[in-house]
Formats: sequence, C-alpha cells, structure tokens
Amino acid sequence: MKKIDILQANFVQEMMKTTANLYRLGWDERNGGNISYLLTEEEILPFIDPQSVLREIPMIFDATALAGKYFIVTGSGKYFKNVAAHPAENLGVIRVKEDGQTLELLWGLENGAVPTSELPSHFMSHIARLSVDPENRIIMHNHASHLLAMSFTHELDERSFTRTLWQMCTECLVVFPEGVSIIPWMVPGTNEIGEATAAKMKETRLVLWPQHGIYGAGKDMDEVFGLIETAEKAAEVYTYVKAQGPILQTITDENLKKLADAFKVTPRAGYLEV
Repeated sequence: MKKIDILQANFVQEMMKTTANLYRLGWDERNGGNISYLLTEEEILPFIDPQSVLREIPMIFDATALAGKYFIVTGSGKYFKNVAAHPAENLGVIRVKEDGQTLELLWGLENGAVPTSELPSHFMSHIARLSVDPENRIIMHNHASHLLAMSFTHELDERSFTRTLWQMCTECLVVFPEGVSIIPWMVPGTNEIGEATAAKMKETRLVLWPQHGIYGAGKDMDEVFGLIETAEKAAEVYTYVKAQGPILQTITDENLKKLADAFKVTPRAGYLEV
C-alpha cells in the first residue's frame, strides 16, 4: 500500500507548529529546547514502513523500558525556527531497539543528524511519567524567559516557589495543583540531570532547571504547552510585581482552598496553610 506523505501526519504538523510558536515566544533561542512525542504504531503506519530502517543511532542511556516504542523528536543542534521549513532535516521518527541502547531511524534527521542531546533525559522522564500516568506522551523542554529569570531572584524551595506562582494567577492552582519541582543546577545532556529530572517527574509535570529552563510533561501537545505557558505567565506577573514594589494584596490560602474545591483539584499536601 502506498504511504501518505508524512508531512500530512498530525504528529509532524504538531511538531512543526509548536516549535515555530516556541521560537516566536523567545523560549527556544538558537538550538535551545527539545521535544519528544511518544507515538503508537497505528499512528505511524499510514506514513512509514516500520520495517524500513534508515540507520541505527547509538545512545548513552539504557532505554530497555521503552524498547519497541516510537517517538518523533527534535534533532541535536537544530534551530526551532527552521523546523517548519525543513522538517525532515530537523525532526526524526525513531524506534527504540530491543537492546535499549540503539535507536532505529525511520524518517527524518537527514544529512547525518541525530536526536537531541537531551534524549536520555527525555526518555527517563517518559519512563517516570508513564509509571504515573500511561496517557502521558509528551516531554517538552524550553527556556521560558520569566521562569528562567525567577530562578535567579526567588528562593529555590519547591513549596515557596509553587505558592508564589499560585498567587500570581488564579488559574495556576487549577492547572498545576501538584506544584513545580526544582532540581539543583547541573550540566545538561548528562544522565545525571536526566535521573534527577525523572525522579521529580514522578511527583509533578513541571520541573525547573535553575538558570536554564523548564521541563514539562503531559498527554498531548496542547496540554504540555499550556502547562508551561501558564507557569510562565505567572512568572512574568511575578517579575512585574517584584519591579513595582511591595505587594499590597494577593490570593490568600483560604481563597486558594476555595478555588481548589470549586474546580475539584487537590493542592499538593502541605503547600496551603488552611
């Protein structure tokens, strides 16, 4: 059966549109940021022959837990601003081989390109999120500007950081009631930062990398983008408030509790004082 042009696939279109939007917002300058999207075989079959492997790519992480699974990922050193114009050069569809340390390239990553250097971190976070919610399919990393700035001026205590974000915008508690996790500053692209992020991903869908950026996870592209977008908006408001002077009023813990009750969400235990 003749395959449909893969550029018509929803998962490719989502990657093209999302990377363009992230670049437009200034969250993924140069080659900053990366996305991985877990796919089903049913999703790729109209476009790709899974038996046709273009080449194999070794990996520094044992992803045996993801053996046989398919992903579309951004490439290493690739600029998000170029994805929409040249998707096959900047994106790739891969499958994790049974040995867990080899990737099979099924489409894209042309001219010898390889997946993002953060792929081990992504895979560790996928494993962690799938253990919590089997519907989680997206891991997204970017350099959301105000969250990045906030990591310089706000104490990096998870409860305090989360509470500040909740107090900046009414919707924040509803969107991420479990809060935001924070890891120490670490060298990116290593298994160590991946392990630290994955451990936090079992607790929250947002993990802050201080002086670097944010990791988000969720069921689909809209959910993850919206999750980061909401936290980033709160951080932006925090930046404005901090510049304007003393805070005269904010959303109280009592009001946050009423909000949680109204929207039937459960704030992280111990984060509210009521």
